[in-house]
Amino acid sequence: MHFEFGITAFVALYIFMLAGFGGWVIIGNVPAILHTPLMSGSNFVHGIVVVGAIFAMLNAVTPTQQAIGFFAVLLGAGNAAGGYAVTDRMLAMFKTSQVVAPKTPEKKS
Repeated sequence: MHFEFGITAFVALYIFMLAGFGGWVIIGNVPAILHTPLMSGSNFVHGIVVVGAIFAMLNAVTPTQQAIGFFAVLLGAGNAAGGYAVTDRMLAMFKTSQVVAPKTPEKKS
C-alpha cells in the first residue's frame, strides 16, 4: 500500500504553528471549572492523532521513519486510553452514592 502525498517542510511547520496557537487561544479562554470536562470530552482528538500516526507509518520509507511512526501510534493510543480512563474516573465522582443507613437494634421491653 503506497500513498503519494507530498508536503513541504515550510507548510508542515506552518500547520504545526497554527494548530499550537489555535489550541493555546481556545484553551486559554476556557474557565478553570470547565477545563477538565472539556479536555476529557475531547478524547476523539486522540483518535485522530492515532489515525495520523498510522498514515505516517504507512508512508514511511526508512526503518527510522517506521520506528518513529510506531512510537507515534503507541503514544497516541496510550493517550487515548488514558483520556478515557480519566473521563470514567471523573464521571464516577458525579454519581450519587446510595448509602444504606445502619439498622438500629430493637430494644426488648
